[in-house]
Amino acid sequence: MWDDQDRALEVTRKLSRFEATINRVAGLDARLEDADVLFELASEEKDADVAAEVVDELRTLEAEMAVLERESLYFGDYDDRTAILSINAGAGGVDAQDWAEMMLRMYTRYLERAGYTFTVEDISQGDEAGIKSATLTVKGDFAYGNLEGERGVHRLVRISPFDSAARRHTSFAGVDVVPEVETSEVEIDPEDLRIDTFRSQGAGGQHVNTSDSAVRITHIPTGIVVACQNERSQLQNKNRAMQMLASRLAEHARLEQQKEIDSIRGEQNEAAWGRQIRSYVLQPYQMIKDLRTDAEVGNVQAVLDGDIDTFVEAYLQWRRAKAA
Repeated sequence: MWDDQDRALEVTRKLSRFEATINRVAGLDARLEDADVLFELASEEKDADVAAEVVDELRTLEAEMAVLERESLYFGDYDDRTAILSINAGAGGVDAQDWAEMMLRMYTRYLERAGYTFTVEDISQGDEAGIKSATLTVKGDFAYGNLEGERGVHRLVRISPFDSAARRHTSFAGVDVVPEVETSEVEIDPEDLRIDTFRSQGAGGQHVNTSDSAVRITHIPTGIVVACQNERSQLQNKNRAMQMLASRLAEHARLEQQKEIDSIRGEQNEAAWGRQIRSYVLQPYQMIKDLRTDAEVGNVQAVLDGDIDTFVEAYLQWRRAKAA
């Protein structure tokens, strides 16, 4: 603890949150007991005013217990970890690349509204419009827990703005979410890596625009590729890319150990027909539906503007029911 200040801060933050939860449960328990005693007295003395006070207290306790119930949904080993979220354009050509950019906007707005801090580590622009891919690092309470349910293929149905005949098109984008792990938690053989450098894209200052500071690392045995161009120097980008690679390799190892890997992760192989977890229909009607939880939202624009709380909550409830 004394030798690693960042680790000390992380442990202290977790300890503080756990202590707050324990104190809250103890407080609720004491207040419920008090309300029970008060109710008995009110019943014996037929005191309507005291009975009304008990009812008000129980309503307050119910609201506070609802908050505690929400926190109980975060039971995963990595729910409180920093999350690495990646978006990749799938089938659908330029429409898919535009859809991937729309999703990037949706997630960044959600993260801003939810109070998370995030960094765009890498972004690859589309050939005509949109983006081919983007990777974000998201930090905050239960970052991975809240974003885990976004992993999968997202399907968009709309009138294509790139079709002169104004026909309805279907396009796909894949989202991957993994918890961040330290490089020391994963054994990586340097012989298994191919490291390439390239020039960063977009705004980033004079240094970014004039040197090949961006780094791409390929893990040859698994085919996992990560890239980082957000940092100022090539060394910083390499270190950050190695951390992202460690996170993806850790997730890969966990999934390999699961019996249902095909059903859980198979949809990541290709963002195309029959693999979607959620459908966003803009025409001929407007509806967004999650195919796992059956959660539906008719206000499409609100969701695309970052209001995805309904789907996050529904997934957490569905995940707990499935685990039970």
